[in-house]
Amino acid sequence: LPDISIFWPPEITVNWTKMRFSAFALAASVALVGRTSAFVGHNNHNRRTVGSVNKMSELNSPAFLVSTRKKSSSLHMSTETKPDEETFEFQAEVSRVMDIIINSLYSDKDVFLRELASNAADACDKKRFLSLTDENAASSNLEIRIRPDKENKTLTIEDFGVGMTKDELINNLGRIAQSGTKKFAEAIGDAASGGDVNLIGQFGVGFYSSYLVADRVTVVTRAVAPGSKQYRWESSAGSSFTIAEDETDPIEGSGTRLILHLKEDCLKYLEAPTLTDLLERYSSFIEFPISVFKTTTEYKQVPDEEADVKDGEEPKMKTVPETTTKFEQIKAAKPVWLRPPKDVTEEEYKDFYQSTFRAFDEPSQRSHFSIEGTVEAKALLFIPSTLPFDLSRDMFDENAKNMKLYVKRVFINDTFEGIIPRWLKFVRGVVDSDDLPLNVGREILQQSRALNIINKRLVRKSMDMIRDIEADEDKSKYVEFWNNFGKYLKVGIVEDEDNMKDIAPLCRWFSANSAEEYISFDDYIAAMPEDQKKIYYVTGSTKEQARMSPALEKLKKRGYDVLFMTDPLDEVVVQNLQKFKDLDLVDVSKEGLELEDGDDDKKKELEDLNEEYSELLDFLSDTLGDRIEKAVVTTDLSESPAALVQGAYGLSPTMQRYMKAQAVAMGESSMPGMNQAILEINPSNTIVQQVDILRRSGDDNGEAAAFAELMYDVAALTGGYDIQDSGAFAKRVLAMMTREAETSSGITDAVVENTDNVVENTDNVVEDTADA
Repeated sequence: LPDISIFWPPEITVNWTKMRFSAFALAASVALVGRTSAFVGHNNHNRRTVGSVNKMSELNSPAFLVSTRKKSSSLHMSTETKPDEETFEFQAEVSRVMDIIINSLYSDKDVFLRELASNAADACDKKRFLSLTDENAASSNLEIRIRPDKENKTLTIEDFGVGMTKDELINNLGRIAQSGTKKFAEAIGDAASGGDVNLIGQFGVGFYSSYLVADRVTVVTRAVAPGSKQYRWESSAGSSFTIAEDETDPIEGSGTRLILHLKEDCLKYLEAPTLTDLLERYSSFIEFPISVFKTTTEYKQVPDEEADVKDGEEPKMKTVPETTTKFEQIKAAKPVWLRPPKDVTEEEYKDFYQSTFRAFDEPSQRSHFSIEGTVEAKALLFIPSTLPFDLSRDMFDENAKNMKLYVKRVFINDTFEGIIPRWLKFVRGVVDSDDLPLNVGREILQQSRALNIINKRLVRKSMDMIRDIEADEDKSKYVEFWNNFGKYLKVGIVEDEDNMKDIAPLCRWFSANSAEEYISFDDYIAAMPEDQKKIYYVTGSTKEQARMSPALEKLKKRGYDVLFMTDPLDEVVVQNLQKFKDLDLVDVSKEGLELEDGDDDKKKELEDLNEEYSELLDFLSDTLGDRIEKAVVTTDLSESPAALVQGAYGLSPTMQRYMKAQAVAMGESSMPGMNQAILEINPSNTIVQQVDILRRSGDDNGEAAAFAELMYDVAALTGGYDIQDSGAFAKRVLAMMTREAETSSGITDAVVENTDNVVENTDNVVEDTADA
């Protein structure tokens, strides 16, 4: 618009409907897409975040089309017309657009202070940059002050930055989606990339976040140019704003004073502690000092004039409160991630880790690096030395804010998904990048190539830190790391197909030959006999239970070690890996375990034995019913009479218990068929032979069935399975004990009396159930 302000009266009212809105369609449609946020500060000193926005959604009114005219930012449908066509500009109900921008772009009112503090920081940074070449732009008092006024229900945010002229007030605060900060950065060109200026603003709509908490906003400003007048801009977020010269409470030098007239439900922002907490969360790394006006009470000892004091005695003292009001600077933290690693001391890293993540431990490893190329970012990662408290309750706690995202020192969010994979939830860190694809409100992180690049680099650096701990001469450090975070690496194997081969060497296990010290897959391979061609493992709920498994007998006589998988997750891990360095991972508790490839003689021997004992196998299948899938003969057992194994696609007993618990949690009563297993018997064992003899003798008292039942129970217990009917099992054991007692002593009935109370204890009667 032409500069016709010289013809305007001292106080003017600008109707926003008459103004042409730059990028209006973008701001309005994005508001309806993802509750995106926007930020135009005074002079649009807003935080700079380069990113794409979601595809524009259709509005209730006709779809917006945006095109660019030279020397014009008007919205129109087309720049080319046919002779019989007319071109019209879109019209908008500005009050409705303002309502959309204010109420649809933010999900949290707290961010208004972040946006406005970032505005003020940009104003100060502009003035500092201009002071390099303009002696009028002195930068000695660059600071930000925040003053709550409970009596008038106002919150004032004041900076001593570059300020605004009347034209800038009209264009920057009255033209939606026009960023004064962005235009300033474009004007200074390459100088901005030289590190002399650190501007944040980009989108040009965030100033309106002030209306989240205020129903009326007043902006008082004086530009840095010599002889500039002080102006007052005011609006209630309707369709108009007013501008007038202002002579009340003059601003020293240059700067901007933003006065928010708070809504009734937002008066909490007049509390100094609330303001301090928000500033320390979002803006503690802004390089300009931020002060909050506070009222503090201190207690001092003063002489008590009313007390009686005898001659020679010391005057009596009393405690009186002393109230003071003053600006107090918030605790500013040092953004160590922006400094070269060689300039940061170990103590500074430690202090930053503990203060930023509220940790009490010291990091066991850290990585400070930069990403350069098509995507630029700076990052600082830490591995804690102890399991954080929030992760001790839930290893994937959504409230565990492990990664913090900053843009130009300004905190954006710590709950983004996708910036680092879930299995690295325990890694703490900071990422600062201008290239992340944030929406306008910095509340949604969109999938993009830039995000993938940063994600991969964070994973790679995290893996390097873990390898550094593993390579430490003090082996106890990695043992401690594995005890704290080993489950996360297992989840990485399950969920991260791209990195599971790199994670596998970092995993640790106990084994039959190393039950007290962890070993890795590489350690296992190094100790393998020359004839061993596979990696063997067995599942169990504990090391002790896994060691009891009869399946180990198959490997012991060959001198093969067996890894113990004692976590329900372990079974999923090995199923995802399948191989490690071309060696198959084999569950020794599965049916058909082949220890010798191509051994036709052994296969023929098994076929003959199964044929020879076919009647016994049928008897066992009939006796045990649906508790087993089938019964087969094996030659791999050396000591145990029988063992329970699963089919090729069966679940281990540990996994079965886990699945059963999941079913109960989901309201399902049972999972039929889950406990079916295959019973392998050792035909050379005397117990198996005794069962066969009793079966052949045609004994009618059920001894053969009782032996078979007990043999199954023992195989189930040693294999880690649950006994379905513990009462029946107890009876079978007692019956066996009774028969043994009768055979050795001839006693058939016994009554134990309590002679002290002369009361017969019938509970201690042991009856011979066979002869009763």
